[in-house]
Amino acid sequence: MTVSAGSRSFDSLDPATGEVVGTHPVHSAADVRAAVERAAAAGRWWAGLGHAARKTRLLDFKAVLTQNIRRIAALVSAETGKPRGDATLEIVLAIAHTDWAARHAAKVLGPRRVFPGLLGANLSATLEYRPLGVVGVIGPWNYPVFTPAGSIVYALAAGNAVVFKPSEYTPGTGALLAELFAESVPEHPVLQVVTGLGETGAALAGDPGIGKIAFTGSTPTAKRVMTACAQNLTPLVAECGGKDAMIVAADADLRAAADAAVWGAMSNAGQTCVGVERVYVVDTVYEPFMRELTEIAGRVRAGEHYGPITMPGQLDVIDRHIGAAVASGTAVLGGPGSVRRPYVDPVVVEDVPADSPAMREETFGPTVTVSRVADAEEALALANASAYGLGGTVFSRDKRRAMDLARRMRGGMTAINSIISFAGVPALPFGGVGDSGFGRIHGADGLREFARPKAISRQRFPLPGMNLTSFSRGQAELDRLVRLVTILHGRRKH
Repeated sequence: MTVSAGSRSFDSLDPATGEVVGTHPVHSAADVRAAVERAAAAGRWWAGLGHAARKTRLLDFKAVLTQNIRRIAALVSAETGKPRGDATLEIVLAIAHTDWAARHAAKVLGPRRVFPGLLGANLSATLEYRPLGVVGVIGPWNYPVFTPAGSIVYALAAGNAVVFKPSEYTPGTGALLAELFAESVPEHPVLQVVTGLGETGAALAGDPGIGKIAFTGSTPTAKRVMTACAQNLTPLVAECGGKDAMIVAADADLRAAADAAVWGAMSNAGQTCVGVERVYVVDTVYEPFMRELTEIAGRVRAGEHYGPITMPGQLDVIDRHIGAAVASGTAVLGGPGSVRRPYVDPVVVEDVPADSPAMREETFGPTVTVSRVADAEEALALANASAYGLGGTVFSRDKRRAMDLARRMRGGMTAINSIISFAGVPALPFGGVGDSGFGRIHGADGLREFARPKAISRQRFPLPGMNLTSFSRGQAELDRLVRLVTILHGRRKH
């Protein structure tokens, strides 16, 4: 990324070659304000269409995305450096989520009756979810289609307009998504893109017309976004970093576990928030697992199986983590020499102390640490001993045991005998705890994240002798109320 003189435009660069992919404007706070105002008007029209009409247009957008897979993948590959196959995979996932959100929004968010309780027997109670208005989405560069789509299409399905600020490393991808959406919804600017650097994102987060911000990025940046949101009490859903762990139990399929660990750690050059960064292996199967792991990882090639490190500054973090890990542990594959800017070759290190930066901080590179543990319980304790809590993985042939470990892993998602599979299930919510953020995208929870619940109670008929919310209420009415409550709730269960 380069910024031109006067900072009115900037270039997105191919991280592998340094060549300019595209030039984009640096939108000012005034530009953001104007976009939000346009979105507010467009959002009123969009919300007024109703679920059925929005569904039709979103399914049409899905078709447009599908027809342009190769075009989008080429641009994603150019801006991130990832292989086109990986770019295609994330676009396909975004298409699947668009389809799910469009088809399920009415059922999840539409009006439904709720039981008012015996004390409210004369009432009709209804719950529905209303749009927030304008949702601001601040997206990442590592998955510039799939990740923001998890906020954008769910917010759109919920009836909101969206102003999307893509990463400064992938602005062209964001602009292309808005262009393609306009083919399906040409009437009003329901989805707009603003491009720029951190100041543009801060202006979006701090704009008083924003109903909610959906942010994906690092934990420190999330805290700055929260500060901007606080000025207007703008709610925020934050999907931040991770330090995800894999547990390999004694009864695991070791070949499958090793293959999953390598993909989880090395795919997309390790630039995956739910990628595998720590592996805990039960002692009895440690040696055979390591043989499988090193054999599979040894065949992976930077520049062939995955691309360069997209953000140049991350190379310094990766280099520091590898150096610290090798200094205190044992390098099984690769080492400090694996950093060949802008590429990083696969690195596997074992016996790294728990206080090493490679064990505590998000590395975001094609590296993985492996630790020997006495049993799965020790593995779980070590996996949970992290400030982060995003995803995780368990490999075990014992379904009950695996489910128990998965439930107790600290985080929002866990995959069993597979890798990152939860991200491909549109009905499952996605998000974390602790330093990994809060709130959820995807699934029914993701739809509700971009709507506000609206409760309505309607009196169908007055209750004779029970007018409790009136100054005309007498002692007799209170006595009847106490008797009724005693009958309903006064019996102890044990």
